[in-house]
Amino acid sequence: MQTKTLLLLLACFSVVPLMAQQLNYSNVWDKPPQRIPKDFSVDAPLMGNGDLEMTLGYKTGVLTYYVSKSDFWRLRSQADNLSGPRLAGTVEINLKGLENADFKAKQSIRDGITTCFLQKNESKVEIRSMVMATDNLIMIELLSTNETDVKVNLVAPENTMANINSGEMNGISWLEKAFNDSVDIKTEAAIAIKFLGGEKSAFHLTAGKKTVILLAVNTNFESADPLKLAISRAEKINAKTIQKTLKQHDKWWDNYWSKSSVSIEDSILMKAYYQGLYTMASCSRNPEFPPGLFGWTTNDTPAWNGDYHLNYNFQAPFYSLYSANRIEQADPQDSPLLDFMQRGEWYAKNITNTRGILYPVGIGPLGIEVTRNFGQYRNSKNFEKGGLFFGQRSNSAYGLINMAQRWRCTYDLKYGKKIYPYALAVVDFWEDYLKFEAGRYVIYNDAIHEGSGNDKNPILSLGLVRNAFDLIIDLSSSLKINEERQAKWRHILSNLSDFPLQERNGRTVFRYTEEGVSWWEGNGLGIQHIYPANAITPDSKPELLKIAGNTIDEMKRWHDSNTSNSFFVAAIRVGYNPDTIIGELRNYALNAYPNGFQMNNPHGIENSCTVVNAVNEMLCMSAGNVIRLFSVWPKEMNAGFNNILAWGAFLVSAKLHDKIISDVKIISEKGKDCTLVNPWPGSDVLVLENGKPVSCIFTGEKVTFKTLPGKIYLVSPVLRDK
Repeated sequence: MQTKTLLLLLACFSVVPLMAQQLNYSNVWDKPPQRIPKDFSVDAPLMGNGDLEMTLGYKTGVLTYYVSKSDFWRLRSQADNLSGPRLAGTVEINLKGLENADFKAKQSIRDGITTCFLQKNESKVEIRSMVMATDNLIMIELLSTNETDVKVNLVAPENTMANINSGEMNGISWLEKAFNDSVDIKTEAAIAIKFLGGEKSAFHLTAGKKTVILLAVNTNFESADPLKLAISRAEKINAKTIQKTLKQHDKWWDNYWSKSSVSIEDSILMKAYYQGLYTMASCSRNPEFPPGLFGWTTNDTPAWNGDYHLNYNFQAPFYSLYSANRIEQADPQDSPLLDFMQRGEWYAKNITNTRGILYPVGIGPLGIEVTRNFGQYRNSKNFEKGGLFFGQRSNSAYGLINMAQRWRCTYDLKYGKKIYPYALAVVDFWEDYLKFEAGRYVIYNDAIHEGSGNDKNPILSLGLVRNAFDLIIDLSSSLKINEERQAKWRHILSNLSDFPLQERNGRTVFRYTEEGVSWWEGNGLGIQHIYPANAITPDSKPELLKIAGNTIDEMKRWHDSNTSNSFFVAAIRVGYNPDTIIGELRNYALNAYPNGFQMNNPHGIENSCTVVNAVNEMLCMSAGNVIRLFSVWPKEMNAGFNNILAWGAFLVSAKLHDKIISDVKIISEKGKDCTLVNPWPGSDVLVLENGKPVSCIFTGEKVTFKTLPGKIYLVSPVLRDK
């Protein structure tokens, strides 16, 4: 969201009910972690496997689990809360005699296992819960030190638009919730609950005896009859199958943490780093249904319809996943953008009379448009042909940000073919929409902020257009498609209007638009052409980098409720003071609820990327296909990393100890030429492949060498006798 306009739309938004104020590093389990420090746990649990999500809350003796599914939405192309993700159901565990018990919860980030502790006088109950990583199953274990009566209810909150049914069959309690009426696409979620020891929904919890509750969850996107499937799965669950599933769960998390890792001398940042990666592992893996604004759904009225908000909020959580080598969690982002192309083409034709695609501010999955016919804006300039645009023309181009990053980090030809139609449609739009005047291409009538007016040359769009044309040229060359159009694309890139400038407090800084908005006291859109649009890199002209640094210094939006997730990396890209960045990043990490969401920020999971992305960029920057190791990192602060994924499809590892860089290893995944800024200024560089030099000794500021797919390259300084 780029203004405060929408903040008043809905007072309620989906957020984890359990919110403690104190960070905690104690660990509940004694399992040895892989790659991730074992003592990282949090007090406000978010559980999930990227498709099935669960969180919890406690009040007056009732422990409530909120169960949601990535693919369970009310799917209708209408606003006013008629579409959006919906809560599948809740599991209420009523514990007699513990109405005013002390309560705390611990969650292991390593594997998502959560343990709740309730105590009242001498009565103690320990409840362990988890969402299985490789199956849509939930396990809840109860253990008490005293005799306790327990009642378990499987319910869904009242919703006049939903069809809700419940019942019991062969000892299996079940809940069915569906949206069948007045929708574009019917949806249904089913939950079946089983007590592994044969207990019923009301039972006596014997002291020292463990009771295991299992839930199977399915939707109509997995089966034509999800209720039948969920009940069947619950019936088949036994102690043996659960043990097998638990082993698969551990294996999946071990593999996830082995994708890449960092080690830095700051426990606050380390915890925030791994918690950010944990959050995305838990809510993003369904290839057709990426997480909405909040990731977890705890009610049926999420703010902003819990939608895919396209002017940064939807894209932001995925920023860090590419450098962190978590591609499986990143790829779901593309599906709703690709699925909306037909409607985007209609808008381009009927609003701007152009080819290509024009996207509104908010969409949903499967081509659904959750902001269509928004009653509040129907008679305003923000509303065009039924769509909510706020005057912005950049949303579809913003959709290319993460696609471009994925392409540049992997050079996966299959992926390139998948996104090419979307990239081409974006470029087609801008070919028609740009005006060529006096030797330059100009953007007219494109609001930089939601509803900011008929701005000319908004700086964000100038960055996004550069990214789009740079990407399409690279894709076209790699895929050998539309190569005859590259001359026009290069002409646009070479002659696109310069970034607008202004003077503030005696310094030259960027202006938000050439004509229109000059500055904005909230938000960081004035630096998003630097990042995530990648229009300015360390190899840009020195005068441009100077202006960029001035702008960062003038804005200081480290803790803005919008776009802090891009501000840190923009500062890193232009070489801002690393000690300042680390200090502000640490404060940012401390300004979070235990679940990782930023305090006083209503935008859900968007900031899960911030610490991960900033740390990765500081340790290993690769924008512009040039690898820079520890280039914007405090040299006195020891650090190391393994398998950060860099532009050019390189997995990079290195260490910094006592101001000396060592153990530089580069794995080439696609065999592209590798360019590395010399980590040892003034020293010659040796590059080894299988123990043999790839060439003569390298000298100079940058090292460029050819690589082969799958080969490992070790890089070290040449030690010479004095």
